[in-house]
Formats: sequence, structure tokens, C-alpha cells
Amino acid sequence: MSTVLEAARPAIATPRAAPLIAVRELSKVYPTAKGERVQALSHIALDIAEGEFVSLVGPSGCGKTTVLRILAGLIGDYAGSVAVRGRAHCGPSREVGVVFQDANLMPWRTALANVLLPAEVLRLKGQEARAKELLAMVGLAGFERKLPGELSGGMRQRVAIARALLHDPALLLLDEPFGALDAMTRDTMNVELARIAAASRKTVFLITHSIAEAVFLSDRVLVMSPRPGRIVEEIAIDLPKPRGLDIIADRRFADTVVRIRRLLDGEGTAQLPSIAH
Repeated sequence: MSTVLEAARPAIATPRAAPLIAVRELSKVYPTAKGERVQALSHIALDIAEGEFVSLVGPSGCGKTTVLRILAGLIGDYAGSVAVRGRAHCGPSREVGVVFQDANLMPWRTALANVLLPAEVLRLKGQEARAKELLAMVGLAGFERKLPGELSGGMRQRVAIARALLHDPALLLLDEPFGALDAMTRDTMNVELARIAAASRKTVFLITHSIAEAVFLSDRVLVMSPRPGRIVEEIAIDLPKPRGLDIIADRRFADTVVRIRRLLDGEGTAQLPSIAH
């Protein structure tokens, strides 16, 4: 695919199909309490095609979550442009669903009631049947009336994914959704996420520190430099789908993980995980 880019402004990370998401010349500067300016992102350009699963990896502090929050419409005051289906995207949108590392469920609401929260916010009527279907899709049929405190960490994240899908967004953004889970649960959730993404036919953009998680789940992996973050390489994952955990024994899987690790070692620090860590 491409090589590590030497220029200050890297080439666009481009999918083969027409983009659902188009980001051009994205830069972000944060002011500090001392009146200084910290350049978080520098001239990021990327496209995400409809139906793609794309992951973004990079060293801590490189701006991965800033990219995701801009795509979610949660951060403004940036240079460059973000478009969804050709329309400027500059705020929270029904086109986007977001899942964070913490499931952020309301502890007094049942799993079903938590999934239905976007329907209340967006004033969507008649969504209970869809909410139940989504809970079944994420493997939680029969748990509709359970409170978050009665669910495991992985189950709570499944509720969060179902909630993010309720209003049928075009794009699902995931910010380290399994980072707080133990290794075995995270492996299981990776398999489940791959299944859910295929079943829902959603476009997915994942932020992760786990190289192997990115390779396991993705159609493409975008690699970021240290701050100011920029995309230094995109790697197409040429592995058959659906993927099971046995794919980690495939030489191509291992070679791709090592390739990304070497890229990150050349730009900063990285951790080489199994699937989970």
C-alpha cells in the first residue's frame, strides 16, 4: 500500500468506494491555561467508505480521540472540513452514533430503557420493538429488564452499542470501547463486534491502542504519528471475513501486526498486544 509519508501534509487515506465521511486538512489547536497553544492535529485527510470498518491507531496523546470527537460533532473550532455524505458536519448529528470506553449507562434504568434513551432525546416514537431487536442482535435477549449493576462489563458495552444504533446512524464511532475489559472478555467482544458490524451493515470507525484488535476487526488501519497527530500510513487488511480468533495464527495477521508495530516504533512508542492487549 502506501509508504510512510515524509511531507508535512500526508496524502488522503482513501477507500475504493465513494466516501461516507470525507475529512480534509483537519487541524486542531488547544489553548492552555498559560496562554500557550498546543497543536493536537496537523492536516489530517481521510475518507471512509460506506460499510467500511476503519481503525485508527497511534501513540498515546497523538490526538486519536480528538479526531473521533470531531467526527462525533463534540469538538469544534478546528481548521479544515468534515463532511458526511457530502454535507458539512459541524455538530452532533443523527447520522452518528458513539460508544465510549465507559458504557455510561444510567444505573436506575433497565437495559431496555437505556437503549431507548436516544428515542426520548430525539422524540422518536414506537422504538421499543427496535430496541428489543437490537438487544437480541448484541446477544442480550432476555436481559431487557436487567439493571446495569446486574450486567457484566462486556454486557454493559453491548447495551451501549445497541443504544448507539437505535436511531439508525450512518456511522458508528467507537472510542476504546473494550479498553477496561479483561483480556478474555475483550477477545470475545472483538468477535461480537465484528458480528454486530456485519449484521447491522454499519460504517464503523474505531479508536484503539491495540494493534491486533485493529487488524482483527478492520478493513483498513490508519496509523498516526505522535503529536501533532497526522496520518503517516494506511494499511489494507487483506484477511477473509468473517474472522474468528484462529486468524491470529495466520502468518499474514502476524506480519501486519508487526508492520504496524514497527511503524509506531519509528514514530513513537507502542504496545504489541495479543487480541486484547
